[in-house]
This record gives sequence, structure tokens and C-alpha cells, in this order.
Amino acid sequence: MQTIEAINAVTSVPAADSVTARVHFSAALQFETDCWDVSDALASGTPGFVLLDVRGPALFARGHVPGAVNLPHGKIVASKLAQYPSDTLFVTYCAGPHCNGATRGALRLAELGRPVKVMIGGVTGWLDEGFELASHEGCTQGGDNA
Repeated sequence: MQTIEAINAVTSVPAADSVTARVHFSAALQFETDCWDVSDALASGTPGFVLLDVRGPALFARGHVPGAVNLPHGKIVASKLAQYPSDTLFVTYCAGPHCNGATRGALRLAELGRPVKVMIGGVTGWLDEGFELASHEGCTQGGDNA
């Protein structure tokens, strides 16, 4: 097989060597998870984490991941977490890739000494995977592939 050398935005910066890439991508998984893995874990009945929807109450009421707890990122304080053991893993999510609320929530949790990951994709990713949202009224919405 012949390799054609091309210089463009993708190839102009060489890829990291395999050892560096392995370290980087292994580290990334310590900070994030995805919608599919969250769905599988929630379906198991013993997910091993608390899923936090860090958007405001009105957006949560309109539609959220089933099983999520609503705690807006600006309200994440020690007193709101007192009911959870200190080693509880939290997974945060917000609206989607255009929103940094999940990161803000994760930062607040980390500052409080809590283990945390971000569910990449948020609500947008959840719907893109075909999963349904629960509404405050108990109805479900979205999801083409579920």
C-alpha cells in the first residue's frame, strides 16, 4: 500500500507517538464518560455513581436523563452533598457540547474533594444516541433509536 504525503490542517502537526497517545487517552477517561456507558450503567440498577443534571430547574423539568438528580452547577455546595458518602462518584451533564455547565459543575465538585466525571454530549448526546428523556411530569420525549 502506497502512502501519499499530504500537508493539510490534519497532517501538518504530527500525531503523538503511541506511548504518549496511550497516556493521554487513558487520562481522558478518568475525566469523562459517554452517554452510552451512562445508559448501560443506569440500566444495570447499580450504576455506582450519582448522575447530576446541572442545568436550571425549568430545563430539567422539560426533559432530563431518567434517574438524574437536578443540582444546578451554581448551587453545588458542601451542604447539598451531605447526604452522599464522601467517596460517591458524581457524573455531571448539561445541555450539550455547546454548554460548559457540566465542566463548571465538575470543577465545583472537585473543589469540594468529590470524585467526578463529565458525561460528554449532555442532553444533545443523549438524544443523538436515541435515548429518551424523562420530563418532570413523567412523560418521555426524544430518542429515535431506542
